[in-house]
This record gives sequence, C-alpha cells and structure tokens, in this order.
Amino acid sequence: MSNIRNIAIIAHVDHGKTTLVDQLLRQSGTFRNNEQVAERVMDSNALERERGITILAKNTAINYKDYHINIMDTPGHADFGGEVERIMKMVDGVLLVVDAYEGTMPQTRFVLKKALESKVKPIVVINKVDRPVVRISEVRDEILELFMELGAEDDQLDFPTVYVSALQGTSSLSDELSTQEATMDHLFDMIIDEIPAPDVDEEGPLQFQPALLDYNDYVGRIGVGRIKRGKIKLNETVSCVRADGSITQFRVQKLFGFLGLSRIEIQEASAGDIVAIAGLADIGVGETVCTMGKEEALPLLRVDEPTIQMVFGTNTSPFAGREGKFVTASKIEERLFKETNKDVSLKIERIPNSEEWIVSGRGELHLSILIETMRREGYELQVSRPKVILKEIDGEVCEPWEDVQVEAPDDCIGSVIESLGFRRGIMQNMTSHDGQTRVTYHIPSRGMIGFMTNFLTMTKGYGIISHTFMEYRPVDGEAVGERQLGVLISIDSGQSTAYSLGSVEDRGVMFIGPGVEVYEGMIVGEHSRDNDLVVNITKGKNLTNTRSSSKDSTVVLKKPRQFNLESCLDYINDDELVEVTPENIRLRKRLLTDQERRRANREKV
Repeated sequence: MSNIRNIAIIAHVDHGKTTLVDQLLRQSGTFRNNEQVAERVMDSNALERERGITILAKNTAINYKDYHINIMDTPGHADFGGEVERIMKMVDGVLLVVDAYEGTMPQTRFVLKKALESKVKPIVVINKVDRPVVRISEVRDEILELFMELGAEDDQLDFPTVYVSALQGTSSLSDELSTQEATMDHLFDMIIDEIPAPDVDEEGPLQFQPALLDYNDYVGRIGVGRIKRGKIKLNETVSCVRADGSITQFRVQKLFGFLGLSRIEIQEASAGDIVAIAGLADIGVGETVCTMGKEEALPLLRVDEPTIQMVFGTNTSPFAGREGKFVTASKIEERLFKETNKDVSLKIERIPNSEEWIVSGRGELHLSILIETMRREGYELQVSRPKVILKEIDGEVCEPWEDVQVEAPDDCIGSVIESLGFRRGIMQNMTSHDGQTRVTYHIPSRGMIGFMTNFLTMTKGYGIISHTFMEYRPVDGEAVGERQLGVLISIDSGQSTAYSLGSVEDRGVMFIGPGVEVYEGMIVGEHSRDNDLVVNITKGKNLTNTRSSSKDSTVVLKKPRQFNLESCLDYINDDELVEVTPENIRLRKRLLTDQERRRANREKV
C-alpha cells in the first residue's frame, strides 16, 4: 500500500477547497484533453453551484506518477461538521487551505481542531496568492498561532507550506509571488513526500468501517469508508457488527472504487483503499464489516448531535395543493426518511396524531438546504421557526452557544455590535485593519436565529459572518432574538391592488406588489410598530361617472422587500409559518383568522 495516499481538503467556507480539487484533477491528467468539465466539478449539486459552497463531503481519486491519491473534499460550514470529523478516520493527512488575505477564520479553527485531534499529518496551502491585496506573512503567523492554540504536537507544528493560486493553477514553495509556476507538481510532490502511506494490514481478516453514507434507488444504502484490514471481494458473504453489538450477514452486491469523478465497479479491494459497498439495506455509519466468523468491531464513530429543530407539516393554507406535485403526508414523510439514508446528522420524528414532523439538524443552513431541495423536487409543505435543542447536563437545562466572527466596514460595525449585545453576545476580541473591523463574540445559538437578515442590512451587504458551535451552557430564561416589529396581515382573500397597497404602505414595508394572490392570514408586510395589524389589500377603487379604475395605474408604489427561504425562516416568530411550494414562498400566521388569533391571545393571558 506504499503507493496510496489518502488526504482530506479542509478549510473555511469560500477559501478555495473545491477550486483546488478542480486543478488537481485537471493537472493530474484525470480528464481527457477533449473532455468538457464544468468549474467546481466536485460541487455536483445544483444548490452547491448556486451558493458556491460544499454541502456534502465527496471523494475523488487521481493517479500521479505511480501513486494513487484519494482526495476527500469536505464541507466548510459548521452545520456539516459531523462529516469532517468522520472523514478524518479515513485519511492519513490533510491539506489546510487558507485564504492569503482573510487568514484564519472560525471554520478554519473548527476543521483544523478535528484534524489535530485525529493525529493526521497537516500540509498548509495558502491559496489565492494572486489576489490584488494579500497578507501572506501575517497569515502564516496566524496559522502558526492557531496550531499552537489548538495544542498541536511538535511534529504537527513543523508543517510544510505551499503557496498556490487554485484559480490560475500555479504553485510555489516560496512566498515570493514571482516564483509561482504554472503547475501543481509542487503540491503533488509534497503530498507524496509528507503524507504517510496507510498503516494497514493486508493479510489479516477484513475490517471495513463506513464513515459516510450514500443512497441509490437500485441498491439502497451505500457505505463509503476505508478498508482498515484485509481484503474485500464482490459477491463475498461478510458479517456486519452493528452499533448495538448484534451481527448481520450479507452479500457484497456492489463494490466501487473511485477515479476522477467516476465511481467505478471493481472486483476486489485491499486494506488502505477507500471504497463504497452496497448489499446491506440499513448499513450505518461506524458499523464494522468483517470476515464471517472473525468479527472484531472497530470503535464506533461519533455523529454530532443536532442543535436546531423545526416542525415540518403538510400545507394547510387556502392555496394548498395548487402548485406542488407531492402534497400528502405520506409523500412528505417518505421523502424525509429517505434523506436520513444518507444524512446521519438528520433526525426525523413524527408528531402523534398529526401531519407534522419534528426535523432536527446541525443548524439553520442544514435544514434550509433540505427544504429548498424538497421545494425544487415538487414538494409542498409548511415549516415553523427554527428552535435550539435544549439539553439536560448534570440536572441543569443547557443551550448551545456559538463562537461568532464578524468582519464589516468601520462605519457599519457600531450597529452590528449593538445588535449582538442585544442578543446577549459577549465580545471576546476586536481588531481593525484597512477600514475593516473584525469582532469575535460568544453568543447563545438562539441569538443567531433571525440575525442574518438584519446583519446584511446593517452592513449594506459588505459584512462577512461565520459562526461555529462552541459548547452547552445553562439557560438563563431570557427571551433572545425575537422580532421587534409587528406584521401587516391580509384580512381578505383575492388579488392585491395598487390602490389598496398605496393606502397601506405608509403603515410599514410591503412584501408583495400589485396583482399577487393573497389569502386571509397571509403576512403581506412589516408594521412600523410592535403590534400586528390586519389590512385590506384587495380592495379596488370604486367606479364613478368621472373616474375609472384605470386611474389605479397612476399610483406609484415603493419596491416591496424581497425574501429568500433563509430570510423567511429568520424573520418569522413562533406564531407564524413559512409556506413553501415549488413556485412560491409565503409567510403566514399559524392561525389564519383575526378572530382565532384574538381568542388564542386571550387564552394565553
């Protein structure tokens, strides 16, 4: 196995991991010269391409000289951090990619901590050296400080560094930009020289542990992992030591290896190889596949617990069933449980005697990606405001806290600091550089719910924010992060008119324009005060002998506020829902009629 290298690429969001994998694939000759390849080939999911982020860990492999290099492209968002942790069990080294200007960020700390805990060999890749403004020497110092802070051992502190521009396909072993060469060979050679070959036993009985799951309609669940010991063959009957200690026997129906972007069927694989196997319909992460009669379980892999939950339900609005292909409870339930086949961080629980499910995940982004994926597949549903999951520790109720780092222009940072303070954030650090201020906070996770929309407004879109789970702390009972202003609620069903909108818009900010179908209880705007207000936006101008309804067109309206899915989830309060269909995203009150809401308020008092 001396010619195999297993590495993972880890980094903060948008520091260039996936672009770097692109270059490694291209320059290793993995693609034919005439092969049409998209940019960021590893981001195969449409949502990943649109957002420029990696959502699911993916593996690829390249052949360079006489070596076979398996590469894991990992997510940078803390919401998908469980995958990063498990991938460390499959590799012997990591490439830590750091932006030559931004330097170390919260997720850099998060992913590096996972790597150092797993005792894998790090290589630092300082990327984007072709940017107009870079801080290479400062960034190098920041990286060293981070290694020391995280308690890196002496051999880990002596990390090799490569300077690259993944976009341009250049690299160098020197921080002098003039030494950049149009090749990635410097990085390839360093991987071969510095990353150890897998320390495995080819001759012993089989041990294989899936660290990731995939799903295929034809073969069911597929376990992806590294063979720790022995060999595995297609059609061989093997045992699986389950998480509860029981043993299940099954036949290896499919055995896949990896090369480039292809998953290729193979007949046999040996210790050190990263492979995917199919044959056991409910194979789980961390279970051990062994030779029959020689069952020896590997230590179970830890899967990060969910920190956020939402209630998903069938759409109950007056427009239910109009726009979706899949609208029934059975279809939604089937789709949600299908997602758990490949996403082990997701937990689904049906609420008894209802058409609702508690869906728990690693963060708002984790759950909003699932909702958006279902929406695009034709599902229609309604979802509640995200809530943090409380946990009892030593007899005390505790809530998750996060480490938050914000970078914004100097003239905007005051309002950001004020808002984070209001949400019970505790400032840890503050630095200024070139008109930008960077602040670090510790803040309860519930304080971050609903913050993003305000943050983008406060920083005029120029702010950068990243946050990662830190620890659980006792709950102090104070309400945090509730929206301060009330909403404008439609009192009638019909089509909105410019005439009605014109008479209502001085009461607040509208979310819709004229000609939009609305129903009673739908949220159509934000009130300028802290109470909710019912409004009629479907009324047309009365016709008289001297005036006609065509005069309506002379009304000049302000542009309505636009919301995407994440903004909607951030915006709503506990008594509100987001209605999600393939064609529209609407905000609504949980109780649609004004009478029902008044009665509920009286009962609450």
